[in-house]
Amino acid sequence: MSVRQTAAEVVVVDYGLGNLRSVTRGLERAGADVEVSSDPAAVGEADGIVLPGVGAFSEGMDNAGPFREALVAEAEAGTPLFGICLGMQMLLTTSEEADHEGEGDAEGLDLVPGTNLRFPDDVKVPQMGWNDLSVERDHPLVEGVDGEYAYFVHSYYADPEDEDAAVATTDYGATFPSVVANGAGNVFGTQFHPEKSGETGLRILRNFVDICTA
Repeated sequence: MSVRQTAAEVVVVDYGLGNLRSVTRGLERAGADVEVSSDPAAVGEADGIVLPGVGAFSEGMDNAGPFREALVAEAEAGTPLFGICLGMQMLLTTSEEADHEGEGDAEGLDLVPGTNLRFPDDVKVPQMGWNDLSVERDHPLVEGVDGEYAYFVHSYYADPEDEDAAVATTDYGATFPSVVANGAGNVFGTQFHPEKSGETGLRILRNFVDICTA
């Protein structure tokens, strides 16, 4: 069995909307050295970046505005960037949530081209609780989690332009991507909260730490 020689240095982006404490604890359990930072310069020193998030898309993008340039630059440089829940939605280009809330156009990071759609009216929103993951293609983030359950809280879901961006899917009124990734594979996100998803979530966080030290 291989032993990780050096812990991954992971920066958790603090832009005012995220479960920072629980995400940090989960990453530390997974073997990472974690820095929570509100300084965009910090992401350039990291082995991996986590963009957490709870709340509305427009507010998230407004708050994360100072990080936009640094996040895009690191993603283009190949640094692993992991978006969680709202953080995953912010990886996309835009969201119907802004229109639904009367906030007009809101631009995401556009690292995984696509939009975020509201669930159909015939299902209860938000989806809140446990649901299963169906892995659609290989990606190191989802190794060992096919068919496992994760914890969701959301009213919108990702609709990427490239169907190959869907790494795993989940059914809730519609089949939606619960894990997405860009073509290069270094930008990815989970619609669910791994830090609230027990052993399944811990496995995903460990997979992320392994990606950061690969």
